Amino acid sequence: MGSTATVATRILGLDPGLRITGFGLIDQLGSQLRYVASGCIRTADGELPGRLKTLLDGVREVIATWQPEAVAVEKVFVNVNPQSTLLLGQARGAVICGAVSCDLPVSEYTALQVKQSVVGYGKAAKEQVQHMVQRLLALDASPGPDAADALACAICHAHGAHGLGAHTGTRRRAGRLLG
Repeated sequence: MGSTATVATRILGLDPGLRITGFGLIDQLGSQLRYVASGCIRTADGELPGRLKTLLDGVREVIATWQPEAVAVEKVFVNVNPQSTLLLGQARGAVICGAVSCDLPVSEYTALQVKQSVVGYGKAAKEQVQHMVQRLLALDASPGPDAADALACAICHAHGAHGLGAHTGTRRRAGRLLG
């Protein structure tokens, strides 16, 4: 009798920011999650186009180094300051372009979806997210806030949360897919 080899899926989570974009990689094998790597892509002060290029190149470098099969990105929230929201949206666009330019599928999740998936409570504090990421991935120490948010996004994707746009033109109600 032959055995069926099960291959882990590597997921890259991204928490976009113009100054700091967190990234986190996990391997998913069935219901088991294993930490692979995490860190931050930092941009220097300067003109916006150069900072966006740093983010784009940084995401491409992470992808080239770690070879994920899927990308999960936190969806931008609306700030009180419209200028901050616009800049965050541009950073998010650069991060997504970095992933799609490497031919990877991208799923998007709101902060509420990520927190609900990882902590069980959609309005959890950052510290609660960090703690649960540490527990779920059996880490010796709590990751920094940006890396933790990125890892949480990857965990959310692994848990099967339905990304925004994952089912274009469809919506869910009571667990059923509606066309």
